[in-house]
Amino acid sequence: MADESTRPREGSLEAPTRHPLDWKNPEFYDQAALDKELERVFDICHGCRRCVSLCHAFPTLFDLVDESSTMEVDGVAKSDYTKVVDQCYLCDLCYQTKCPYVPPHEWNVDFPHLMLRAKALKHRNGETTLASKLLSSTTAVGKVATIPLMVNVVNAANKAKPTRALLERTLGVDRQARVPEYDSHTARKRMQHFDGTAGAIRPAGRTRGKVALFATCYCNYSYPQAVEDLAAVLRHNDVAVKLVEREVCCGMPKLELGDLESVARYKEKNIPVLAAAVRDGWDITAPIPSCVLMFRQELPLMFPDDAEVQLVKAHLFDPFEYLWQRHQAGLLKLEFPNTLGKIAYHAPCHQRVQNIGPKTRDVLKLVPGAEIEMIERCSGHDGTYGVKKATYAISRKIARPVESRVRQAEAAHFASDCPMAASHIAHGNQDKPGAESPLALLRQAYGI
Repeated sequence: MADESTRPREGSLEAPTRHPLDWKNPEFYDQAALDKELERVFDICHGCRRCVSLCHAFPTLFDLVDESSTMEVDGVAKSDYTKVVDQCYLCDLCYQTKCPYVPPHEWNVDFPHLMLRAKALKHRNGETTLASKLLSSTTAVGKVATIPLMVNVVNAANKAKPTRALLERTLGVDRQARVPEYDSHTARKRMQHFDGTAGAIRPAGRTRGKVALFATCYCNYSYPQAVEDLAAVLRHNDVAVKLVEREVCCGMPKLELGDLESVARYKEKNIPVLAAAVRDGWDITAPIPSCVLMFRQELPLMFPDDAEVQLVKAHLFDPFEYLWQRHQAGLLKLEFPNTLGKIAYHAPCHQRVQNIGPKTRDVLKLVPGAEIEMIERCSGHDGTYGVKKATYAISRKIARPVESRVRQAEAAHFASDCPMAASHIAHGNQDKPGAESPLALLRQAYGI
C-alpha cells in the first residue's frame, strides 16, 4: 500500500501562495520548455474542468481535447495551444477562487502566469499586432485624444458608423462595441485644487490619513468624475488628498499583451514617484481595481527584490478598503442625508482577487436603507478583450449572466468599481439601468 504521506493530494485547503514571475530567466522564453509546461498544466485542467464557467480559455481547451484523436491533451497539436492563450485575459479568478492545485499544492498550477509566459514569448517573437500595441498604449492615445481641438472630433468619429467600420478594419475594434469618450478637462486638470492640505491628520489601522491618488489612464482621460468623487469622499471624511506628482500607465494593458519590457519601463517611471510619496507619509489609492492590482500583485511578483516596489505595495489600497479601515476606527462619517435604495452591485474580478473582502458592499450598506444585490461574476470586458472584433461576441456571451442578474434585481442603481465593466454590462442591457460608480453613489448619499 502506498505511503499516505507521499500520495498526491486531491486539492488543498491551504491559502494559495504566489511564486515570483521568473521573467528574466532565459528558460522563461524557451519554446520547448514552455510547451512542456503547457501540456502538463493543460492535462491537469482537463482532468478537473471545474474552471469551465470562468472564461473562454477553458472551454477552448476542453473542446480541443474532446475533438482530438486521443481525446486527451497529447492529441492536441502544440500549435493550437495559442488558441487557449489568446482567450485568457489574466483575470486571476481561476487561481484565486477555483483551482485546487495552486501552490502550495505540489502540482504548482498557476494558469494565469503560465498564460502570461506564453503571451510574453509571442510578443518577443514579434507576433503582437500593431493594432494591439496601439490599443494598449493608453497614456499616449489619451494624451492625443484629449487635446482640446481633437477631443470633439475623436468622440464624434467614435460614434459615426463609417468611422467605426474603418476602425474595425484597421484596428480590429468591433463596430458594435462601446468605446470610451474622451474629456479634455482631465482628472489631473480638475484636481489641481486638491493640494493635500487638511486639518489634523489622524492615522487609523493601516491608514495614515493622507492619500495621494493615482488617477489612472482611463479615469484621467475618459472618466475624471470618478477621481473627483473619490477625492470628495475622502476629504469629507477628513483625509488629506492630492494627486501623485506625475504618472504614466500602470502597465496592466501591456501586461495582458505579454509586453513585459514596456511594463518594466512604466514601472521605472511610476514607482520612484509613488515610493517618494509613501516615504513622505502618504498612502496611495486608485479608482480602478486593475491599477490597484498591478501595484499590489503583478509588479511585486515581477520585481520581488525591488524594495521600492514592495514599499508601494504595503501602502496601496483599494478605495473602499481604505474607507472601511477608517470606519473600523470610528473615523468614517455616518451622516447620510440621502438614501440610495436597492443597488445591483457588480464586484469586478481584479478587485475580488485582491483578497480584501467585499468592502464596497460593506461601506455602501452603512447608508440607511441601502440594499445591495451583489453579483460576483466576470463581465467579460477586461480592457481590449471586450472591444476587439475577434473577441467581442465572446465577451458579450460571458457578460450575459451578469446582465440577466442586473435586470432581475430591478434595482434603483447599477454600479461596478470597474467603470469599463459597468459600461459593458449596461450596454448589454441597453442602459436600463445605466452604469454608475459606487464612489458616486456614496458621494450622493453624503450629499456632497
